[in-house]
Amino acid sequence: MTPNDLTFALDIGTRSVVGLILKEENDSYLIVDTVVKEHTKRSMLDGQIHDVLSVANVISSVKKELEKTHGPLHKVCVAAAGRALKTERATASIEITGKPIIQKEDILHLELIAVQIAQQQLAKKHENERAHHYDCVGYSVLYYDLDGEEIGSLIDQQGEEVSVEIIATFLPKVVVESLLAALNRAELEMEALTLEPIAAINVLIPTSMRRLNVALVDIGAGTSDIAITDMGTIISYGMVPIAGDEITEAVSDEFLLDFPKAEEAKRQLESENKITVTDILGFETALSKEDILKKISPAIDKLAASIRDEIIRLNNGVSPKAIMLVGGGSLTPELPKRLAALLELPENRVAIRGIDAIPQLKLEEHVQKGPELVTPIGIAVSSKQNPIQYISVTVNERTVRLFHMKSLTVADSLLSSGIQLTKLYGKPGMALIVTVNNKAITIPGGHGTAPIIKRNGMICSIEDPITHGDTITVEKGKDGEDPVVPVSSILDDIPSKSFHVNGQAYTLTASILLNNKKASQNVLLSDRDHLLCSIPATIEEGLYTIGLKHELDKIKPFSIMIDDKILPVPACSGKLFKNGLEASRDSKLEDGDILVLKPMKEPLLKEFILEANIQQSQTMPIIFNGQSIVLEKTLQEFYRDGIKLTDRDVLYNGEVVETKRRKVEPFIFQDLFTAVEIDIPHSSSNQFKLLKNSREVSFQEPLNPGDELEIQWI
Repeated sequence: MTPNDLTFALDIGTRSVVGLILKEENDSYLIVDTVVKEHTKRSMLDGQIHDVLSVANVISSVKKELEKTHGPLHKVCVAAAGRALKTERATASIEITGKPIIQKEDILHLELIAVQIAQQQLAKKHENERAHHYDCVGYSVLYYDLDGEEIGSLIDQQGEEVSVEIIATFLPKVVVESLLAALNRAELEMEALTLEPIAAINVLIPTSMRRLNVALVDIGAGTSDIAITDMGTIISYGMVPIAGDEITEAVSDEFLLDFPKAEEAKRQLESENKITVTDILGFETALSKEDILKKISPAIDKLAASIRDEIIRLNNGVSPKAIMLVGGGSLTPELPKRLAALLELPENRVAIRGIDAIPQLKLEEHVQKGPELVTPIGIAVSSKQNPIQYISVTVNERTVRLFHMKSLTVADSLLSSGIQLTKLYGKPGMALIVTVNNKAITIPGGHGTAPIIKRNGMICSIEDPITHGDTITVEKGKDGEDPVVPVSSILDDIPSKSFHVNGQAYTLTASILLNNKKASQNVLLSDRDHLLCSIPATIEEGLYTIGLKHELDKIKPFSIMIDDKILPVPACSGKLFKNGLEASRDSKLEDGDILVLKPMKEPLLKEFILEANIQQSQTMPIIFNGQSIVLEKTLQEFYRDGIKLTDRDVLYNGEVVETKRRKVEPFIFQDLFTAVEIDIPHSSSNQFKLLKNSREVSFQEPLNPGDELEIQWI
C-alpha cells in the first residue's frame, strides 16, 4: 500500500484534531488508521482558527504520527466547520408587465439578485462586514411566485410580477484563509475541501432521505453543530457553545476531580455501572452510575435544552421528524432520551448514529468504533466528490479570488465581487398615472434591459463557467422609454348598445370626456389626466338618453287611496318587459335587448273592485218557483268627493275614494222581492201564502242557501 492509494483527512475541532487514513477499494471504504491530538490551548473558537501557529503544530503532530506507519503525507482533505456557516432566506421580485416571455437567463438573474440580497442581509447582522466578505457555498430555491400565486416554473410564463425565495448558505472568507494558513505551516496542501455538516450528512442521510425533516447534531467537546434537512436539501445550520466538556466539568465539580480524570470517569459511564475515582485530595471513592447521573443531571438537562432550543429556532419553531446524534459528546448518558422528551418525540426518533450506520465501511482491527469518527469519515468521502476550486478572475478591473465546491460560473464571480446586479439593470421609463372612470391606473414605462456581461470580451450568460485568469466586465443595461399612450389604447374600442323599444330600433354610443372636455380616440394621454368614458347602464338611463322619458312615465304603478289607506293594483300598473321577462327601470341595459313598455290602465270601478279583490256585496243562492236565483245585498258603496260612484265610473291613479259600509244581516224571505218581480194572477184574490221548503212562513223568515221558496195565491 502506497501513500498514493490513501486519502488523508483531518477533522479540526474545538478541542482536538482527528486525523484519518482512508482507502477506497471495490466500491467500499477501509479505515486504515486514526490519530487524535488535543489542542494545547484555546486556539479554536466557534469553528474559526484564532491561533494559526498553535493549530498548525497540532496538525503537524497528527501528520507525523501517521507518517510513521504510512509514509509521507503531502495532501489533506479538510472541512470548514459547520458552525461557521451562515444561512439566510431572501426574496427578490421583478415586474414583467408587457415583457416578453420569461427565459432561463431571466430566472437566473432573479435568483442571483435574491442571493445578493441574502448576502447584504447577512452583512448587516455583523458590524464592519461587507457582503462580498462571504462566499456563497450554495443556495436552494424554495419557491417561485407569479402574481401572488406559487408556481412550479417561471419559464414561458407571463404576468405582472414574479418573485423567488431562496435559502443561501455562506462561509466567511476568513475561515478558509485561516485554514489554508494553518495547513501551509504544517507543510500540507489542501487536496479537497468540504463542509462539516455536508460531510456528516452525505454519509448518514442520502439525498433520497433529505425530503424528510431531520436534524443532524454533531456534539463535540466545545460545541454542538446542527444541520437541518427538509424539502430535499439542507435548509439551515446552527451551533450551540455547549457540548461534551459541559458534562465533564459537571463531573469534575461534583466529585473534586481534575479535568482529565473527570473525562475518563465520564467515558467509563458508557459501559460500567460502577466506577472508582480518586479526587484531588487523594481519596478513593466507589460511585454507582445512578449516583453520578443524579449529580450531573442538571448539566445533561442544560445540554439537551440548549440543543432543543437551537433545533426549534432553525426549524421554524417546530420539532423535526427525527434527530441523529454523532460526535463523542453524543455518548452523554441519557441525552437521547431527554432530548426526545424535550422535543415531544418518541424515544426511537432520537438516536446515536455511529460509523455502523455508514454503508460499505470497513475498519482495521486496531481502529476504535465511535460516533466521533462520522465527521472525519464524511470529510474523506465527501471532499473527494466535491473538489475545491480556488481561482482568481478580474471583474470590472478588480481582482477577485473565489472559493467554491462546484463548477464556478460568471454568477459566482459577480457574487464575490460585491457588484449589485439590481443597480446595473436599466431603469424603467417614467410611468403615467391616469384616472379612468374615477379609478387610478398606472401605465408603466418601457422595461430597462438587463446588464450586458462579457467574459474575455465576448457576451456571455451568468451561468457560463469561468477559469483562472478570466476577465469579466459588466455594463449597465439601457433605460426604458416613457410610455406614449393614445385614448384608444386605454379604452380599446368605444362601446355602443343597440336595442328595440316597442318594435323601434335605437343605438347608443359612449361619450368620451378628457379633463371634462369632449375628446377623440387619438388624443395622447398625459400624466394626471382624467378620462371619463360612459354609456347608459340602466334601462331608465338609456330611455332618457334617446328621449323616451314620456314613455317611462306611463309605466308607473297604479294605486288608489281608499279611506286614508293606499291600495296598490298591480294588474292596472304599467309594466316593463326586457327580452320577454318583467324588469325594472334599474335593470341593466345590454346590447341586443328587446324592450316592451305596457302603459298603466285606468280601470272602471267594477274592474277595480274585481282586481283589488274587494268584497262589495253579500250573496245567497236560492230556488224560487223552481228556478235558481241569487239574492244580493250591497255591503259598501264608493264615493268621490261625496258623490256615489257607479260600476261604470273610471278610477284615476292616486285619487282619493271613500266608502260607506253596511251592517251584515241575514237574508229573510222579504229580500226575495229585491231580486224578482211578482206577477199577481188576475183570477186570484189578494190573499197568498209564503212557503219555504213547502212550509208556510212569514216575511221575516231567515233564509239559508238552497232554500226552495214559493208564493201561492188563494
